[in-house]
Amino acid sequence: EDFLNLIFKAMMKDSLNSSHPVSSAVQSSEQIEEMFDALSYIKGASLLLMLKHYLTKDVFQAGVQVYLHNHNYGSAQSDDLWDSMNEITNGTLDVKKLMKTWILHKGFPLVTVVRKGKIISLQQEKFLYCVEPENWTSDASYLWHIPLTYITSSCNFTHCTNAYLLDQKSGM
Repeated sequence: EDFLNLIFKAMMKDSLNSSHPVSSAVQSSEQIEEMFDALSYIKGASLLLMLKHYLTKDVFQAGVQVYLHNHNYGSAQSDDLWDSMNEITNGTLDVKKLMKTWILHKGFPLVTVVRKGKIISLQQEKFLYCVEPENWTSDASYLWHIPLTYITSSCNFTHCTNAYLLDQKSGM
């Protein structure tokens, strides 16, 4: 419950146009200090949980083990974890491409789901809680690769989870 409360607080901050990406290039020590805030840590942790749920616990853990093995006693760059995950997924999913849409964009998407009979349509757009006129910029080009999981009436959550990657503005 504590982590969930932290996630909602981070989402509130991230839903403002004055937010910042989890990862970005920095030019000064002040910018470095700004990057290491609660938003970066909590959003980063929640993104890892999202990825773990989508990949499954075993695949995610195997990717972390490859990452730790490849970089033990050394340094790593931001893409190294995603590259390790890609080694495990064997080209079935480009984890780096998926995760870059989350860590390089500020904010998060709002996914609208509409059901018409047996047809489900999805649409994503950037969610903004409060637009601050002095900081407003158009983010219409933002596109996230959103891993979605769902169940149907023929299976339950513990035995049958379906997955879909929404990597366009809309999908079915």
